[in-house]
Amino acid sequence: MKRYVRAAAAAIVMAGGLGSVGCVHRTGSTGDGAHGNWIDPSWPDRYNYAARQAVIAPFAQQVANGHFINQVVWNWYFEPGTDTLNGAGMEKLDSIARSTPNPDTKLFIQASRDLGVTPDNMAKVGALRDDLTARRAAAVQRYMATQPGPTVVYEISVVDMPTPGVYAPFVTNAFRGQTRGYVGGLQGATGSGSATINSGTNLLQITPAPAGGTTGDATGGATGGTTGTGN
Repeated sequence: MKRYVRAAAAAIVMAGGLGSVGCVHRTGSTGDGAHGNWIDPSWPDRYNYAARQAVIAPFAQQVANGHFINQVVWNWYFEPGTDTLNGAGMEKLDSIARSTPNPDTKLFIQASRDLGVTPDNMAKVGALRDDLTARRAAAVQRYMATQPGPTVVYEISVVDMPTPGVYAPFVTNAFRGQTRGYVGGLQGATGSGSATINSGTNLLQITPAPAGGTTGDATGGATGGTTGTGN
């Protein structure tokens, strides 16, 4: 009798284990061309979800990097060589404090690289920079304590990283060009042609090739290709 009890218990455990992997027993599917007795009723949703997460996961790191950069108080937010916040620094801290639904209390301050190295201070400039960085962190704390509303305690860490940036004309041209609406990419041309920059609009313009300017056609197979020149 005990032997039958143990066998029944083992069968129950096995059934529970198979059910946990997401498959369901389906009776009556034993004919030719049937899916079989074991199918996944969540197919393909669970696999689509996993594939979707694998695609968008890298963008989460980009979002985190952007938020980190936004939380950095850079050297240029202070008067050069001092711990005095300038107008841009105050505006920056105000924007952080006014973030909704609530501000991120983790701030970063750039190490005081703006304190230059000279032959006279080379032996002690490291200590001078550390002292200035600490005083700047204290200045940020004092300024954030002036914000209205409930008291928010900010944690400040020091980072020593290159200053990120982009080529300024790219940004300004894109901003000014938004009034023209969407502008497409390069227009391909077969045969001889020229590409010039319009200095007034900063748009690349393609001059089509004259008739008969091709030496071959990729589809016709005359010579197996085309040639083109660009200026």
